[in-house]
Amino acid sequence: MSKSFTETEVGDRIEQMRRRPQRFRDERITMAHGAGGKASRALVEGLLVPLLANPALEALSDAGLLTVGTSRLALTTDAFVVRPIRFPGGSIGELAVNGTVNDLAVSGARPAALSAALVLEEGLSAEVLEAEVTAMADAARAAAVSVIAGDTKVVERGKCDSLYVVTTGIGVVDDRAVLSPTFVRPGDKVLVSGTIGDHGVAIMLARGDLDIEADVRSDTQPLWQLVDAMLAACGDGLHCMRDATRGGVATVLNEIALSAEVGIVIEESRLPVRPEVAGAGEILGIDPLYVANEGKLVAFVAPEHAEAALTAMRGQPSGCDAAIIGEVRDEPPGRVLGRTTFGGHRLIDMLVGDPLPRIC
Repeated sequence: MSKSFTETEVGDRIEQMRRRPQRFRDERITMAHGAGGKASRALVEGLLVPLLANPALEALSDAGLLTVGTSRLALTTDAFVVRPIRFPGGSIGELAVNGTVNDLAVSGARPAALSAALVLEEGLSAEVLEAEVTAMADAARAAAVSVIAGDTKVVERGKCDSLYVVTTGIGVVDDRAVLSPTFVRPGDKVLVSGTIGDHGVAIMLARGDLDIEADVRSDTQPLWQLVDAMLAACGDGLHCMRDATRGGVATVLNEIALSAEVGIVIEESRLPVRPEVAGAGEILGIDPLYVANEGKLVAFVAPEHAEAALTAMRGQPSGCDAAIIGEVRDEPPGRVLGRTTFGGHRLIDMLVGDPLPRIC
């Protein structure tokens, strides 16, 4: 006779499975492994980190931290394979710079320098290449960094989509920054720096995958000035930050909830979402919470500093649409809940699958 389980017991079993050490069981790599959700987590935690055997990687943060002499530094690297390489609001060259400096910024580090490696497809127009390198140079100037090293490789026609870019960035950790998921505690407020889902939808529109007309532009932009203003307003009241790229805001919230062993409840009515993005999400059946951003961050701030943080964010061009969207709770630990407009709650899990491939 089979045993029946209560709803609580089922929930507990699911939670136990979520907290188990990740194992990589897949025989082949799929597009889902690059989407930033559950498959990506299994690949990184279940295969890459154990094989590299470096405790510094286990934090799975946006940048690695190291000390050289008396200086605290942050180091990050990223690969950009977006298709198409030009899209409303930006291009792969600009994206490569902003994506890397933002990983440093949300780690509390002022970006200092970048390296860039270019993988070029045979037959690529020299005019297109010049345009993308110019975009990189313009974005670097806007972010107050320099590209000081690089490399180029050429592959056969058809072996890449015109151009791939790999950027590495180094920054100096600000003395005011004391950031870690372990500092997130019940009562903290959850803030986002602006409208969500813009980048992913802009890419889909640029591909012509949606038979709709909408003026949606990528949000790619540097975030250090925004972070600097938040640190000035909050100091150590700013507990943790992440940039919500692959997997969107939902995946960031789940990662923090699991790392900090806290519950997170967001008010869905407070989420800043452009009507065009919400409409595209409805057509695709995709929640904007899971759609990628390239110029937005999620911050966890002590409650007494939340309004100051919000004011500081809204005082910056990159944070003019910032909002407080929820708070951290004791329960349910490791889970994210959304309070719906109807007054109920729904579970917001980590991204499963790959709804928007090749968006960065």
